Amino acid sequence: MNNSKTMFKTNLSFYKLILMILLVSVSAKAQIQKVEPPFWYAGMKNSELQIMFYGKNIAQYETSVSNNVTIKNVEKTENPNYLFITIDTKNLKASEILFSFKTKNKVAFTQKYSLKERRANSADRKSYDSSDLIYLIMPDRFANGNSKNDSNASLTEKGNRALPGGRHGGDIEGIIKNLDYISSLGATTIWSTPLCEDNDKEYSYHTYAQSDVYKIDPRYGTNDDYARLSAEMHKKDMKLVMDYVTNHWGITHWMMKDIPTKTWFNQFESFTQTHHRREVIPDTHASKIDQEICIDGWFVPSMPDLNLRNSLVAKYLTQNAIWWIEFADLDGFRVDTYNYSDADAMANWAKSVTNEYPNFNIVGEIWMHNQASLAYWQKDSKVGEIKNYNSNLPSVMDFTLQDQIGSVFNEDAPNWDGGLIKFYNNFAMDYLYPNTNNLLVFAENHDTNRINDVYKYDFAKYKLVMTLMATVRGIPQVYYGSEIGMGGDKSKGDADIRQDFPGGWIGDKNNAFTPEGRTAEQTKYFDFTSKLFNWRKTNEAVHFGKMTHYIPENNTYVYFRYTDAKTVMVVFNNNAKEQLIKTNRFKENIKNYTSGKDVITGKTFDLTSEITLEPKSALVLELE
Repeated sequence: MNNSKTMFKTNLSFYKLILMILLVSVSAKAQIQKVEPPFWYAGMKNSELQIMFYGKNIAQYETSVSNNVTIKNVEKTENPNYLFITIDTKNLKASEILFSFKTKNKVAFTQKYSLKERRANSADRKSYDSSDLIYLIMPDRFANGNSKNDSNASLTEKGNRALPGGRHGGDIEGIIKNLDYISSLGATTIWSTPLCEDNDKEYSYHTYAQSDVYKIDPRYGTNDDYARLSAEMHKKDMKLVMDYVTNHWGITHWMMKDIPTKTWFNQFESFTQTHHRREVIPDTHASKIDQEICIDGWFVPSMPDLNLRNSLVAKYLTQNAIWWIEFADLDGFRVDTYNYSDADAMANWAKSVTNEYPNFNIVGEIWMHNQASLAYWQKDSKVGEIKNYNSNLPSVMDFTLQDQIGSVFNEDAPNWDGGLIKFYNNFAMDYLYPNTNNLLVFAENHDTNRINDVYKYDFAKYKLVMTLMATVRGIPQVYYGSEIGMGGDKSKGDADIRQDFPGGWIGDKNNAFTPEGRTAEQTKYFDFTSKLFNWRKTNEAVHFGKMTHYIPENNTYVYFRYTDAKTVMVVFNNNAKEQLIKTNRFKENIKNYTSGKDVITGKTFDLTSEITLEPKSALVLELE
């Protein structure tokens, strides 16, 4: 009988222990719903790591960390479901550490956290520069490499290629499968519009209203697929630029259901949209209310505006950016709606990223229409110094040049302020920029009219546009499909300028990814573009050389790009008639050269007297 009692007590104790273990396990799983960043890297220059733990009433617990890790700060907000713990990772090796969450001095549950090994020389990674050509892709519209992920059970919008503004199925696998095509064009770098999850019920394909910034949208692939894209590109000496968004998230972001703190997003008493007048930011006469609405107003109702003045938010976004650089081995950022966020907070963000990666290039979308407004936002700007401001942003998009590209080649008649003089005047303002080589130059992107539509599919004008892009200072960017003659009219809606690339889907009648699949018209566009930009890839004079230009005469324009070893002469005729250009005016740059070879046709031109130019044409001459 006593043995039975003893066995009963032993079994009861055993079952109690099992039950306690199960309860602790269930409690831990229920308690911790999100940990962000999900892991980190050892050996970062900034050793302070802010980890966000999210779970029901998690703020009630006291915390400790294993391995003698120092907790620098524990921050709680008015929302008890969040806990922000800052630890010091200095001198920590790649390892797994353990967070213990306690109540009444008893461990309620634990959470493992990994510090991973960084790649060799990660901090010194080389970024994109003016020796590169950037190819801009809208991934949903480029190529469908894996039709199995066109829809996802966890996401609202399903694949529907028949719907112009719907999800069409393009994905990361489609980009990987067509890297050789992109490379054959002369492109060295890919900028893809955002790939993180966007769970909007419609128009989610643009992915600028992100619902999870640590997760690739499953309709594009997985986080590992994104890292694989980067690795495959690096095998081909190509670079990957991430489209990063600091200003806003999507209304379906998981935090919108349970906001960490009321100041995580900028909020007014009622919905307030930004007025988009970003001139007020550096404006010394601007009213406070105008500045407040510009910065704190929402971009659109579906995009909650992030408050980077909140130190938790600023740290979250900084670490998220760095996490993606490390995880996916990125080569640069393009930052959306850059100057819609608090200027000082963005300067700190850019500085934090470039402190970790001194060679890392970041180009900001500063959609403004005069050079002073653009120059204000480039790092070390003398314009910014007027207000004691330094953005720390290495590069800006040259929207003033893009403005001119959209009209100049339709202006045939020479006059005082029309035609090619617009380009001259644009470059004459370059003294405002601290680094003109690090301006992003472009004719179009996913938000503008397609250049082929602007010029009514006039191939001669297309060649003029691309010749300019390939030979002026800065980093050229081309938009997918223009190189095969694709167009699109923005007045018909964004979907029209974001059409599917022909051949990107099984069953497409026309496959423009292959030489044999292209139409004669597509071949004409591709062959010219490929020849031009593959030549550019090897010419240092147009990468980093100086520029001298001459005042346009008779709607013709001549400029030179040159180093000590090499000189390139670029000549434009914007007239509808043939023009004769006498070369003696350009002796300053022609010097002792007697001839120049056209990089497209191979034809040699005598530089000792005059050059005959066909109507609406350009020459790119390597001087000999």
